[in-house]
Amino acid sequence: MTSNLQVTGRRWLLAATAFAAIGAALTAGPAHAEAPPAVEQARAVDQDVQVLKKQLVDLNRDLFKLEEELLYPDSTQVAVFLSVDVGTFFALDSVTLKVDDKEVAHYLYTEREMQALYRGGVQRLYVGNLKAGPHEIVAFFTGKGPHDRDYRRGATLTFDKEVGTKYIELRISDRQATLEPEFVVRQWE
Repeated sequence: MTSNLQVTGRRWLLAATAFAAIGAALTAGPAHAEAPPAVEQARAVDQDVQVLKKQLVDLNRDLFKLEEELLYPDSTQVAVFLSVDVGTFFALDSVTLKVDDKEVAHYLYTEREMQALYRGGVQRLYVGNLKAGPHEIVAFFTGKGPHDRDYRRGATLTFDKEVGTKYIELRISDRQATLEPEFVVRQWE
């Protein structure tokens, strides 16, 4: 039993001595002179990683565009956007969008999203495909109106889809004459 402890102790002592010698060799002498090339090599690797990251972001953007083109070709694409002008008489909570009596979008807004819309932001609410011919879009707006009353209003647009992309805007604006909100659905030309 003593001999096993002695052998184990000797092995441990040899390993410790070897590690100490390797550590001393790495911190002194010619290896110390090689530190700047190692730093240069690390910088080169970092630059390569940054280039690869940029290429990956560019590739991801290109793939997203390709996916959009494949899923929603220009000949059948319909895009619906939402914008808010002023917002004094109406605080938007949610929007429900129906195309040809089929609900295609429902969105519930946070305070932060509403602030972005009030500052001039435009939200892409829906993108889809429609065949050529007549279609109807109905939008329901839910929120708080004047005097903190609950509001639920709708707006409708009937249009003919032709070959090519069709852009439609849902616009909420303040009507100063009646001191009430106005809900408009219109085509962009």
